[in-house]
Amino acid sequence: MGLKENHMSNIEFAIESVPASHDIFQYLDDQLYEFNAAAIRKKDGNTFSKIIRDSSNHIIGGVYGWTWASACEILILWVKEEYRKNGLGEKLLQSAEDEAIQKKSNVILIRSYSFQAPAFYEKQGYKTEHILDNFPNGYKLYSLVKRIDHR
Repeated sequence: MGLKENHMSNIEFAIESVPASHDIFQYLDDQLYEFNAAAIRKKDGNTFSKIIRDSSNHIIGGVYGWTWASACEILILWVKEEYRKNGLGEKLLQSAEDEAIQKKSNVILIRSYSFQAPAFYEKQGYKTEHILDNFPNGYKLYSLVKRIDHR
């Protein structure tokens, strides 16, 4: 028996540079989610976002992430600099954790650069699982995890 014939061998492909956009990101993210969901037969993915506004209705903080297959990843947690150290980060983190608990997640992952807030997350019960040195050069990227016990 010979090698399987590649049915795409006569098709030419070109890599196209396009401006980064939310639409491109969303399309690629949706395609990857569909593959992942089919691979492990879990199609319970959800994204979440929560914000805090000041009295002038400006966004001064927020959190964004996803839950899927008993896992949660917090992708963004941000508080405007002049509002930090007032407990808003804790409130946003707790709201994300509440979302994870509601969706029956067993673990939460968050990443933080060394110049951001790894100590803040550790104070909130997160454990450093991995540190990547020189990412970016001269700094570290922390991967922190919090396990959830649903007893």
